[in-house]
Amino acid sequence: MGASRKTLETLLLPALTGGVLLAVWHAAVVLTKTHIFPSPWQVLLGIQELADQGRLVPYVLDSLNRVLTGYLLAVAVGLPGGLVLGLHAPAAHVAAPVIQLLRPISPLAWIPVSIILFGIANTATIFLIFLASLFPITLATMDAVRNVPAIYLRSGQNFGLGRYALLRRIILPAALPHALTGLRLSFGIAWLVVVAAEMIGVDSGLGYLIIDARNAGKRYDLVVAGILLVGGIGLSLDLLMRWLERARALRWAYQRDP
Repeated sequence: MGASRKTLETLLLPALTGGVLLAVWHAAVVLTKTHIFPSPWQVLLGIQELADQGRLVPYVLDSLNRVLTGYLLAVAVGLPGGLVLGLHAPAAHVAAPVIQLLRPISPLAWIPVSIILFGIANTATIFLIFLASLFPITLATMDAVRNVPAIYLRSGQNFGLGRYALLRRIILPAALPHALTGLRLSFGIAWLVVVAAEMIGVDSGLGYLIIDARNAGKRYDLVVAGILLVGGIGLSLDLLMRWLERARALRWAYQRDP
C-alpha cells in the first residue's frame, strides 16, 4: 500500500498536473483565438521541424557542452578552493572580502567583459558559466568543511589520525554530502546562465534558438519549444544531481523516509 501510494505521488500526480496544464493552455489559445501564441500541438510540430532540419540535437548538445565545460572548470577550482578556505581561517579572512564583492554580481553583467576578453565565441559563454558556478561551489564547500561536527575530529585525533588521514577519512566524507547540495544548486545556475549567454554571444544552442526564432519571422512556436526544452532538460539535470546526492556512499548523511 505504501509503495503504491509513493508511485502515485511521484509519477501519476505530476503526469496529471502536466496534462491539466496542457489542457488549460490549449483551451486558452482556442478561446482567445490568438494567432500569436501557439497551441501545444503547434509547439510539438515546431520541435518536429527542428528535428527534421537537423538542428534540435546539435543545439541541445552545444548547450550541454558549454554548461559542462564551464561547470567542471568551476568544480576544479571551487572544490579545492573551498576546502582550503574551510580548513584555513586566515585564508578565508583574506579571501572573504573579494568573494563577497564579486558573488552578488549577476553573471550577465560580465557579458561585455567576456566579449572584450574572448570575443563572440564559445569561450566567452564558458567563462560566464564558470563565474556563475564558481562562487556557490566555493562557499558551499567552505561551509561544509566548517560544519563538520567537532566530535568527529576529536574522535579521529583520539584514534591517532594525522592531519592527512584526518582530512581523507573524516573531513572529506563528512563534508561531501553537504557540498553536493551546493554542486546541485550551482549546476542549476549554470544552466540558467548558458541560455541567457547564448542569446547574445553565439550562433547555436537553445538560447540562440529562442532569440533567433523571435527575430527571424517571429516563430513563437519555436520560441515556446525552446523554452520548454530548456525547462525539460533543466529538470532532468536536477533529477540527475539529486540521484547522485542519494548515492549509496552518501546515504548515511540523510534521514531515511519513514
